Amino acid sequence: MNVAPSLKKVLLVTPPYHCGLVDVLGRWIPLNFVYLAGAARQAGLSAEIYDAMSKNHGYPEIEVRLRESQADYVASTAITSTINDSIKTLELAKRVNPGTVTILGGVHASFMYQEVLESSTAVDYVIIGEGEISFRELLTVLEQGGDPASVSGVAFRRGAEIVTTAKRPLLASIDDLPAAWDLLDWKDYTYHVIPNSRLGSISTSRGCDHDCVFCSQQKFWEKSWRSRDPRKVVDELEQLYTTYQVNVLQVTDEYPTRDRMRWESFLDLLIARELPILLLMETRPADIIRDREIIWKYRKAGIIHISIGVEARDQERLDFLKKGMALDQAQQALDLLREHGIISEASFVLGFPDESSLSVAQTLKLAQSLNPDNANFLAITPWPYSDLFQEVKERIREWDYAKYNMIDPILEPRQMSMLQIDIALVDCFRKFYMGKIIDVMTMKDEFRRGYMVRATKLIMGSPFIFKKFGMLICGKVPTRIGEIVQKFTGS
Repeated sequence: MNVAPSLKKVLLVTPPYHCGLVDVLGRWIPLNFVYLAGAARQAGLSAEIYDAMSKNHGYPEIEVRLRESQADYVASTAITSTINDSIKTLELAKRVNPGTVTILGGVHASFMYQEVLESSTAVDYVIIGEGEISFRELLTVLEQGGDPASVSGVAFRRGAEIVTTAKRPLLASIDDLPAAWDLLDWKDYTYHVIPNSRLGSISTSRGCDHDCVFCSQQKFWEKSWRSRDPRKVVDELEQLYTTYQVNVLQVTDEYPTRDRMRWESFLDLLIARELPILLLMETRPADIIRDREIIWKYRKAGIIHISIGVEARDQERLDFLKKGMALDQAQQALDLLREHGIISEASFVLGFPDESSLSVAQTLKLAQSLNPDNANFLAITPWPYSDLFQEVKERIREWDYAKYNMIDPILEPRQMSMLQIDIALVDCFRKFYMGKIIDVMTMKDEFRRGYMVRATKLIMGSPFIFKKFGMLICGKVPTRIGEIVQKFTGS
């Protein structure tokens, strides 16, 4: 009896990196792996997705999985803060089986591939840029014993030389990428703010054509913007709900609302389908203002949470960052979201070279004045490949990429120390949410009140917040914060 040979296997592994508040509100699917696993299948291989990050697994558990899988190829991905752990994961794969072929992709690896390949011989190949086609073609060529230099969008070592192949153009269409939804361990994914939820992600477009100097996405996508057919997106949403019971989804787009006609068509199709799903997203304040007449469609389509980037305390700083927005647009956008019962979130950035105690106070005052439902106070983080990096390089004091997470300070301002910035970030969180407590408890909208109570409970009761407060403010949680935590946690 002839037995068909088993397919070669690709194991996609998320690095075991955690940095604070990201994990507090939910467990997020690795959407990029869903598409890459589909590409591996197109290459004629079997694929597995192992989301060590969401499972909260460390290197001992990863080693067990690597031995059990016996994968021929192990791939991982890296943003700047995860690059150390991504490389360690691939180094572990090589120790388990030196014959394993390792592949690394993602934003950081795409720009810093030379540094990556020079720093570790455990990384065999780096995928540069948009990865699905390059990944599929590289696997195909390797399986056929061909020359990897024939594959566009790849870097690798050949002896002492680092070979960089021809640049791969961006896909003309992103409508028909194969998605291996069946490979996700769906029980791992939940949005803790919504009881009994199953959390998924969906991409309706790729890219952003704005010029923000601190952003990695506009650089990665070459300031392009490509959208999917709204019908296909809604079909996919329905598939995720009916097949996998996904009822909360993060829209991962950098800029989903860029095309007004296409965006409204998406909302109309979603409303007509009457799917009982909830959506989380981010967009630009100008688009929310533009859509003031159809914001009701946002809410009717299931959009419950929208994040906007305010970033700076004044127009001069916004212009320096090339945000392409007017500061007064933020207030208009947040008022519109509040009027339509949509949870709002705004981000504010601290730690610029000219930061001072006065400018920190001004940023906090702006956040309190705008009064979003949620506020994030982030440390300015110059990615090593960003336009901002060269402008502020002389003030950079932290070179451990694991700290490039927008939580830990990287720059030392001329008038403040790194510790003072760390304290300022935590103190802004503290003062903002202390000021919100009455507002939250007296909200008339039951959905918004319940959502905010649960979110605040998760944030204020998180080990990350306790650690930050304990480390930075007199070695203990301040009395008032302790009272708030007790109120929300019932402890």
